[in-house]
Amino acid sequence: MDITDFYDTFFEEAEELLGDMERHLLELDVEDPDDEQLNAIFRAAHSIKGGAGTFGFDVLQHTTHLLENLLDHTRQGELPLRRDIVDTFLEAKDMLHDQLNAYRNGEEPDPEAFDRICKTLQQLALDEMGKSVDGGEAPTLAPTTSATEPENESAPNTASATVAKESGEAAADDESREAPSAEAASLTVTLLGVDGENRNLLTEELDQLGDILAQAGDDDRYEVTLSTTASAADIEAVMCFIVDDDQVEIRQSSGPVTADQPVSETSSDDQERAAADEAPAHDTQATRQTTQPTEEAAASDKGKAKTKAKSSESSSIRVPVDKVDQIINLVGELIITQSMLDQTVSELDDVNNSSLNSGVSLLQRNARDLQEAVMSIRMVPMDYVFSRFPRLVRDLAAKLDKDIELVTQGESTELDKSLTERIIDPLTHLVRNSLDHGIETPDKREAAGKSRAGQLTLSAQHQGGNILIEVIDDGAGLSRDKILAKAQANGVPASENMSDDDVWQLIFDPGFSTADQVSDVSGRGVGMDVVKRNIQAMGGHVEIQSETGVGTTTRIVLPLTLAILDGMSIKVGNEIFILPLDAVLESLQPRDEDLYAMAGDDILMKVRDEYLPVIAVNEVMDVPKAQTNLTDCIAVIVQGEGRRYALLVDELLGQQQVVVKNLETNYRKVPGVSAATILGDGSVALILDITGMHRLSRTKKEARQLQQGATNQPVPFKEVDES
Repeated sequence: MDITDFYDTFFEEAEELLGDMERHLLELDVEDPDDEQLNAIFRAAHSIKGGAGTFGFDVLQHTTHLLENLLDHTRQGELPLRRDIVDTFLEAKDMLHDQLNAYRNGEEPDPEAFDRICKTLQQLALDEMGKSVDGGEAPTLAPTTSATEPENESAPNTASATVAKESGEAAADDESREAPSAEAASLTVTLLGVDGENRNLLTEELDQLGDILAQAGDDDRYEVTLSTTASAADIEAVMCFIVDDDQVEIRQSSGPVTADQPVSETSSDDQERAAADEAPAHDTQATRQTTQPTEEAAASDKGKAKTKAKSSESSSIRVPVDKVDQIINLVGELIITQSMLDQTVSELDDVNNSSLNSGVSLLQRNARDLQEAVMSIRMVPMDYVFSRFPRLVRDLAAKLDKDIELVTQGESTELDKSLTERIIDPLTHLVRNSLDHGIETPDKREAAGKSRAGQLTLSAQHQGGNILIEVIDDGAGLSRDKILAKAQANGVPASENMSDDDVWQLIFDPGFSTADQVSDVSGRGVGMDVVKRNIQAMGGHVEIQSETGVGTTTRIVLPLTLAILDGMSIKVGNEIFILPLDAVLESLQPRDEDLYAMAGDDILMKVRDEYLPVIAVNEVMDVPKAQTNLTDCIAVIVQGEGRRYALLVDELLGQQQVVVKNLETNYRKVPGVSAATILGDGSVALILDITGMHRLSRTKKEARQLQQGATNQPVPFKEVDES
């Protein structure tokens, strides 16, 4: 068994533990810290240290060991918390993250950064407690074999065993410092439901942590009696990255066991009762001191894990994302095949093929249920995204000398995992912008009659087939005059007659910034244009609402998933296009009295006292043999980026579920088109981008005007108020 097979599991679980550590550190009340949070932070460091020792990640192990000791002193009240101490712990957590990434990439961590964080942690202990927290010499950072390749392929278990032995010795040294008179104890380690290969690997690791006195059992229940100076918590930390914590039980043996004495056949309950009966006789000072909160906290968690394990099997499994993507792709192909069958069956005689029709209908329902079930696997809660921001807000508020409270709402709202990864950067830009430009300093807020502490809210909620994400601040709001002046100075077309919505959209122009001076936070005119471009690339749009002196709300609307969508099939000429169903508001027949010709070939359509730009799909997409008489077309009212448009099409074919295929990956980027899909007859249909269609329509009209030498004088055949 090659221990490198477990690297990925360690990296993933260590990443989660670091995330938990940061979350608890940010939530700590330094005036009155919660004991459970302190214990949780300590246990996270303790588990990472044990796993790092098992896999031979010496730098990570040593750094975590120093941090763990400081955390232990903190939870025992020997190191009082202050904000700067929490900052140091957060800095150490960041360093652990960097070290973990280095090992993940098969590299050694930065030696200078490692030396710096070690000195910082040691100096903190000396300054606050007058004693060192170092457990020995720091590891030498000599060039070593890549973390993803064992040094000796022929004897991987020997190498890993040596690492585990060093980990055990370090852990034993740590325990002996806490209890100077500690002696070797006899522990019984029970493996539950561990297969032969993993059992042999774990037994080898246990052999390096002490002397195995006896072992017996099978795959369902295997017991190893061990004489060791390592604590139960240290042994558990070493093993938890190879098997689940509910597959390991550790308890003190009922009495001394020799190497030639087999493990007792009595039940574990009888052994525990016997151990309890004999415990007072062995209650020496050394034993009492060895039972530190380290073991008590681990035992408490262990008890909870056992209780849960007895009531049910493990409720989750780890599956690589690429495997889920493969399943989603196959389900997409299944839906395409089902659409082909639907079309074929629709052409058959219903009377003579009733059984076939019934079977295809059942297949359609099952395929949709399967698609929804598979898609739900990719859905993750927005807490995955929002959890990144408490640290960012805390650090940036301190840098800007502002008091800011972060509020999150709708953390349980789910979004496709591929989108959660891509939305983090745009949200980060928006949050930084709100903190720097939006929320005022405490003195300015107080002078304006506000509380000194500003509030930044991140919220998420489902809205139809979309997810609505909002970044809300109660700051000064956007300055319309300042934005217009800056836009005109940059040569951006802007006028006083523009609506507020159009003015706010100016801040997304490349290079646009209203900052008076450039800082390390913002002011360079980069970021907001990237935000809009990235959100549009995900099939979404961004809107802004702002009120002077009250605050600003930036709203991001995204589809729940990019894999499959509900669409409206339309026909223009002999071509079929797909409109995202969530963008379609209504459809109606245009009338002459509702159409208004404007300057530059623009046409507006009046719909309930609102004038909507008309986009003729056949002109924009150059479709021949299409309907040219406007009143013979069908106007589909659609919405994109907060604006409404009237799309003129020849025919509405109906609603259907379509599998989204990336056109840019398979062909190239096409203006006005967001993606493509395969129809039931095997032909390709383009999925239209609403805002892209409007931009493309404007571009073609301007090009046509230049070609014809048209003037900018209006030639309306009906009067209309352009304002």
